[in-house]
Amino acid sequence: MLRKLAILLTLSAAAPAHPHFQIVYTPDLAPPRGQASPFVLAFSHPVHGGPNMDMGAPGAFYVLSQRGEEAPVITTDLMDYLEPVTWRAAGNSSKAFRANLPRSVTRSLGDYVFVLEPAPYYESGEDKYIQQFTKTIMNIGGLPAHWSRPVGLPAEIIPLDKPYANWTGGVFRGVVHADGQPVPDAELEVEYINYAIDLDKPGFAGQATVELPQQSFGTMGIRTNARGEFTIGLPRAGWWGICALNVGPVNRHAGKPLSQDAVLWIQVRDMR
Repeated sequence: MLRKLAILLTLSAAAPAHPHFQIVYTPDLAPPRGQASPFVLAFSHPVHGGPNMDMGAPGAFYVLSQRGEEAPVITTDLMDYLEPVTWRAAGNSSKAFRANLPRSVTRSLGDYVFVLEPAPYYESGEDKYIQQFTKTIMNIGGLPAHWSRPVGLPAEIIPLDKPYANWTGGVFRGVVHADGQPVPDAELEVEYINYAIDLDKPGFAGQATVELPQQSFGTMGIRTNARGEFTIGLPRAGWWGICALNVGPVNRHAGKPLSQDAVLWIQVRDMR
């Protein structure tokens, strides 16, 4: 009996840990005109469809908009649109949030940078907190503006390519910042949302889109160069999450280690 327990403990310790990803999802990042936009915010492991973690109340959720490159940037607070929901998935359910944004939020042409500053999440398995500053960038009508400008977050991924206009088979480039400065040799994890997302009953739905030949294929692991830059390939249409680990300036919360991460979501489309 003791030998079996030792084997189980060994296998458990050797099991791969699935990376955490703060999801900020809306179906279309490049609509031709302003429209109402449903968003869901969840904390999960997107390539595996779970396990899913409870989100605390966000510290901030807002959008930066600009009507042309010479216009001023406008910040719109979106906290009042948030409502708590249950994120449903095959593995387990968790606390998440939904925001049904009216057309008035994105009615004009240009770029819209959506930003989530979540509450720190306590990861009991690692006895530490995780806080992932997350961005996703929408464009209305094809008029580019400020998609490549930093927001000024403690941890942030700055796009070097439009995050809403990517073709399958291309590449995407970015630079990791912490407190406004590039981070050389930063560790990044990249994952694909491998399941359909149901907006009516928020959660992952259906079967996995891609079969993983082995666990290491689930998460792409890369590092930034000396200038804090990175490049990733885009082999499949859909949603890709990029997470720069433990790059923020604050490393303690509530007496325990804190990993301040930066997350950026991009959408990739097939040529038709």
